[in-house]
Amino acid sequence: MPSAPPAELPRRRELALLAVLATIQFTHIVDFMIVMPLGPQFMRLFGIGPDAFGALVSAYTFAAAVSGVAAAFVIDRFDRKRALLAIYGGFVCATALCGLAPGFELLLAARVVAGLFGGVLGALILAIVADVVPYSRRARANALVASAFSLAAVVGVPLGLWFAAQYTWRAPFLVLAATTVVIGVAATRLLPSLTTHLDASARRRPIAQLRAIFGVPNHLRAFAFTLSLMFAGFTVIPYIAAYNVANVGLSEHDITYIYLIGGLGTLVTAQVIGALADRYGKKRVFTIVAVLSMAPLLITTHLPRLPLAWVLPFSTLFFVLVPGRFGPAMALISGSAEPRLRGSFMSFNAAVQQFGAGMSALVAGIIIGRGQDGALTNYDWVGWLAVGFTLVAIVLARHIRVVESGVRVAE
Repeated sequence: MPSAPPAELPRRRELALLAVLATIQFTHIVDFMIVMPLGPQFMRLFGIGPDAFGALVSAYTFAAAVSGVAAAFVIDRFDRKRALLAIYGGFVCATALCGLAPGFELLLAARVVAGLFGGVLGALILAIVADVVPYSRRARANALVASAFSLAAVVGVPLGLWFAAQYTWRAPFLVLAATTVVIGVAATRLLPSLTTHLDASARRRPIAQLRAIFGVPNHLRAFAFTLSLMFAGFTVIPYIAAYNVANVGLSEHDITYIYLIGGLGTLVTAQVIGALADRYGKKRVFTIVAVLSMAPLLITTHLPRLPLAWVLPFSTLFFVLVPGRFGPAMALISGSAEPRLRGSFMSFNAAVQQFGAGMSALVAGIIIGRGQDGALTNYDWVGWLAVGFTLVAIVLARHIRVVESGVRVAE
């Protein structure tokens, strides 16, 4: 029998819960994002090329994919609060290890450890949002939690780059680790116990759990949708900083402004996109934003040498539209599984997402070359590849069925 929907929290408690989740998500995203704008420094200091840097980015995502699969078998057996705090504690330690790594090889290993915790963390946050927020308001709730991406771009990444410039590349990781300790203590006091998803009679053996998740065609469509979204953006995103420095002619300091201005733009537009998705339909709004996002994907990967003032409008448009697709997209994905399976489903989906992100960065790193003058080559091919997968995602979104507590929801 389908599980009963959880009782709704009062709106003030719901907003407070979302604020805590957004803060935790902020630290998780800063840890992930800071590696990308540090790309030019890593390539210079460690003497590595785009392929090795792609491996550094992918190490996190592949590890997150593995941990997502492992967590999917057990995550629905625990109080969401206890699971979240335990995983967050591991994440704190992993972030500190990144800052303490003495060289590239150990930094790569530390990113693997960070990914093991970070991937499950993101999935659990989305599962909690889906558990406590009704589908009719969920795109806006996802947008609020996703505003952590904007805040990471506006505050986290620029501060991290400043620490890296003033001290060393290790500083952003060590400062972030100290910050997460404070946030973890606060979350212990502010997060309520979340157990409405628990159903002892529904615990399954691993094979039965796999059948429950992968035996549903709608789940498979959602996983394919997630994978296409990763290739539609993450082939381009990790190399934005390196391309703008090597090909467009910006300085490493200028990259701070790209993230700062772009993040400020998304702080507002992500909420607008989420509200529009809740009002006019997640599929419709996702399709519109996805179609519009193809322009900045191509512009970003074809930019010639330009001053910063010309680059900023294009990079801001990229930040607004490419990540802007995820608010309505994640509402569709989280709504495609019943609450009793949602934690496991979202963990598997996080594994698919992280695997897709890792493969995207790895494939792009193989496609992109480096000329004798240090410029990156074939980045324009990567842009067309991202556009192709955007079209695939648009088609797949039309075939995802939203189910809440065993009942199909009109979209």
